[in-house]
Amino acid sequence: MSTPTEKASPDRSATGGRDRSRRASSEGSWPAAISEGIGNLLSRPLASYHLILTIAFLLTAFGLVMVLSASSVEGYSKEGSAYGLFATQVIFALLGLAVFYVMLRLPVRLLRRVAAPLIVVTTILLALVLVPGIGTLSQGARRWFVVGGLSVQPSELVKVALCVWGAHLLASRRRENASLKELLIPLLPVALLICVLIVLEPNLSTTITIAIIVGALLWFAGLPVKVFLSFAAVGVALAVLLALVEGYRSQRVMSFLGSIDDPQGAGYQARQATFALANGGVFGVGLGQSRAKWNYLPNAHNDFIFAIIGEELGLVGGLLVVLLFAILAFIGFRIAARSVDPFLRLMTATVTVLITAQAFINIGYVVGLLPVTGIQLPLLSAGGTSTLTVLAMLGLLANAARHEPEAVAALVGGEPSRFGRWLRLPTPVPYRPTRADALRDRLDRRRPERARTAPPAANRSKWPRLRGAARGSAEPSARRSTGDGRAPRTSRVRVDYRTGYSGTRGNGADRASTSRSTGGSTRWGGVGGVTANAPGGRRSGSTSSWRPDGRGGTRR
Repeated sequence: MSTPTEKASPDRSATGGRDRSRRASSEGSWPAAISEGIGNLLSRPLASYHLILTIAFLLTAFGLVMVLSASSVEGYSKEGSAYGLFATQVIFALLGLAVFYVMLRLPVRLLRRVAAPLIVVTTILLALVLVPGIGTLSQGARRWFVVGGLSVQPSELVKVALCVWGAHLLASRRRENASLKELLIPLLPVALLICVLIVLEPNLSTTITIAIIVGALLWFAGLPVKVFLSFAAVGVALAVLLALVEGYRSQRVMSFLGSIDDPQGAGYQARQATFALANGGVFGVGLGQSRAKWNYLPNAHNDFIFAIIGEELGLVGGLLVVLLFAILAFIGFRIAARSVDPFLRLMTATVTVLITAQAFINIGYVVGLLPVTGIQLPLLSAGGTSTLTVLAMLGLLANAARHEPEAVAALVGGEPSRFGRWLRLPTPVPYRPTRADALRDRLDRRRPERARTAPPAANRSKWPRLRGAARGSAEPSARRSTGDGRAPRTSRVRVDYRTGYSGTRGNGADRASTSRSTGGSTRWGGVGGVTANAPGGRRSGSTSSWRPDGRGGTRR
């Protein structure tokens, strides 16, 4: 006869088996739970705006901490104070936050009006800094003005000006069959003038960033692939030529390629950075405990601050920095894809490319994947003007995030949050195309009908714009064809930032239904009677819901 204990044991084993299976199922579902949480976060109307604010704050605060740690030894040995460089960085960070706030409040139309004067003023400053007695000569380069005891670098200011002016210029010339002349002039001549003035300082690293800006603008504007690749090849050839002209630059390149093995000469800085990263290991030696900053690693607080991060915080700290910039890149491109204003799309995409390219170029040469170029790590390296300009660009991204259709609907129809009331931010104005843009859109919608009766390819443009399907009509198969021997546009492989806008204004019922449809991530409703195409999809109904059908404004 079995005892009660023996009778209860099968029940306990069955219960234990159910508990183990329940725990296993819960453990196996945590990736799905994380994915669902991220999806819920990104589905909020102001998700992009809040994420930009968070990343800007985190990078700025973390950068100040690391500048204090990396510059304390050198500052004490040169100036007798461990807080000199840190105090200067704090002043520029506060100025940058003020500029961030101004860019956040600035109306888009006003920003476009000041774009041309901004590029003119910054170009004049680039010329004035070369004049002896006006520009300050330091370490063989004349790159700075000294204003009130603070050094200002005009080559950093021109980056913001070129991003804004270039986006304004190309957005104003939005056309389906835009010629090369319209895309390249006057953007390319002005960029060449800026590059010449920067090379005369000399400053090759900033020249590379100007080339990145121009390349991003032309890529997202729809420059033909063959022409874009030709310009890229010419730019790389010029960069190699400029690197080999100067002795110290050529030594850096040769040391990277292994032609020069001089651990105390050209390869000293890169080798010491490698030692610092190796010394950090996985978890680092502790904040403030770096050995490389004790005059072993030159420019430890500036160009090579990532090596100090890797030494003090280890692999975990380095990966955290990479993750922050990767999230910034994702959010920046997300804002660009969700914006309906062509100017904001071009500007946010270009700014995102610029910041992330600078970050990963800096990290690349610190870890030994690229030759040393001198490009700083945004918001983390010590550099007052660089910090100010990066915060200004992040302010522009936050401004663009508040002008997403869903964000506009939420801010117009709902009560502002406590943080929004404290900042006293103005309500964003919905995008309304100009009369020229509205007329151009109407002509583009009529063009498919004309294509049915027009003669074959004899009178067509050499590089036709591949736009999304016209509303209410299918795109002609001739325009989707890729085998007609014509040079492809870059829009075949990425979002075409000139397409997807409508000047059609709906009635009050349409506007009400549109504003109600902006709650989900798959709704791209316009605001204020202006509707927008969804990338990669097609309109369906008055609420601008869309479904992917391969005929939208996104070409991948």
